[in-house]
Amino acid sequence: MSELSPKLGQNGTIKNIDSSSTVAETEDIDFSKLSERPRPLTMERQRSYDERSFLSELSVGMSPRLSIRNIDSYSRNIDHLDTVFSPCRRSGFNTPRSAMDFEPHPMFAEAWEGLRRSLVFFRGKPVGTIAALDNSDEELNYDQVFVRDFVPSALAFLMNGEPEIVRNFLVKTLRLQSWEKKVDRFQLGEGVMPASFKVLHDPVRNSDTLIADFGESAIGRVAPVDSGFWWIILLRAYTKSTGDSTLAELPECQKGMRLILTLCLSEGFDTFPTLLCADGCCMIDRRMGVYGYPIEIQALFFMALRCALLLLKQDDQGKEFIERIVKRLHALSYHMRSYFWLDMKQLNDIYRYKTEEYSHTAVNKFNVIPDSIPEWIFDFMPTYGGYFIGNVSPARMDFRWFCLGNCVAILSSLATPEQSTAIMDLIESRWEELVGDMPLKVCYPAIEGHEWRIVTGCDPKNTRWSYHNGGSWPVLLWLLTAACIKTGRPQIARRAIELAESRLVKDSWPEYYDGKLGRFIGKQARKFQTWSVAGYLVAKMMLEDPSHLGMISLEEDKQMKPLIKRSASWTF
Repeated sequence: MSELSPKLGQNGTIKNIDSSSTVAETEDIDFSKLSERPRPLTMERQRSYDERSFLSELSVGMSPRLSIRNIDSYSRNIDHLDTVFSPCRRSGFNTPRSAMDFEPHPMFAEAWEGLRRSLVFFRGKPVGTIAALDNSDEELNYDQVFVRDFVPSALAFLMNGEPEIVRNFLVKTLRLQSWEKKVDRFQLGEGVMPASFKVLHDPVRNSDTLIADFGESAIGRVAPVDSGFWWIILLRAYTKSTGDSTLAELPECQKGMRLILTLCLSEGFDTFPTLLCADGCCMIDRRMGVYGYPIEIQALFFMALRCALLLLKQDDQGKEFIERIVKRLHALSYHMRSYFWLDMKQLNDIYRYKTEEYSHTAVNKFNVIPDSIPEWIFDFMPTYGGYFIGNVSPARMDFRWFCLGNCVAILSSLATPEQSTAIMDLIESRWEELVGDMPLKVCYPAIEGHEWRIVTGCDPKNTRWSYHNGGSWPVLLWLLTAACIKTGRPQIARRAIELAESRLVKDSWPEYYDGKLGRFIGKQARKFQTWSVAGYLVAKMMLEDPSHLGMISLEEDKQMKPLIKRSASWTF
């Protein structure tokens, strides 16, 4: 493993850096433009509910007042969290007991110690967290700082009142965006963010070196589409948490956002507002049949666009992008809510579809063949509940459940309040399938047999109920908890957290679990996986102080209400 302890490096200047170069990094962004005292954002602090009562209910469990009949009104209250300033204060480990008299689980302090051991330093400053600290196996790229992996770590530090590492990470990855990016002889788009980076220390020269991977070293050589979206989402979380808008307003940050947006808002041959992607371009970074328009990318795309609206300056360049974003958001929200949403009524409609329709009035707009509906979905779909399916494209619907995409849909308000409630109803109704003994299934169900051979190319890592193919990932706990709090269902998160607490420390914080119920440590899972640790910490701290939800949740935009409203829960 490379040297990752804090060292004072030497300044170096270079030109035309190739993404695989092992040279010192260019000069950092000029922070002299940042004022000594961060300029706080103008935040509305009025609340339409009794906050103390609300937080008390979340800390001790669901109040008797919060019956199923009262869930809708409760959900409306939680929407106001987005307009509340999330104070940057310490929480839990190595800090005074909070006003809520929160008694942390014994493994909470151990988790914080593990997270701090994973810190990566560049020229004496923390710039991220290593993917895993498991020294028992070949490192591969687990000794690097991944953009998507760092997000829960960043949120944990923000919630604990330690924003410096998050700011350093945002700045460092922004500098990496400007590097020349090539795969063989093909140059990638200027706005592509790295999948990961690594710090190498030269003890002879006492200098640190950054090596970035934009997909040219990744398995499958696929560029990370999600990295740019997570970067914008994290920049907004940093701004929301600290109240400091000066970082986001730097010309370099504004340009970085515009470059990312240019990549995904460019005009082409697309007839849909969704983003066309290759397989393996997100958390599921191996061949798993998610090519096309995967729900994870569409939900992150939607959330990043909404965050960019809040962060872009109203100058000439900013206004042009804002207009394009608003148009895309309206089209994207309508498309996703209309065609990706599946509940009992919609399933029955698809089951009765006619095919080969040719006109603007066609009902089966994608010419989906009803015989292609998998048998498992008829038993899986509950009477009350629904979810955004995995993929929709011409003559193809991927009916699999994907956790990350559905949780982000709730947090970004891509899902309407009714759809958000239906997603949580589904999770409760299908607890054994989606949670089991260890939260949380990355997707459901697993593919196997001949389908597995065709879809994965006989991938030995993605066998049935393992890794991305129906494996259980503890990191998803933070997304589930955030979604639970936003929808007024904290008891679901608490139940999932208790399951995780019964195993994670004993099992040395694995990357993922295998089996239908997630009972077995993954056959190739790394131990001491950092985002498993961070996901648990963020989940616990959000339950302790639900106002933290504001940094990662967006209130519904009433202007994006769907024209056609379909019942989220329908019975035959």
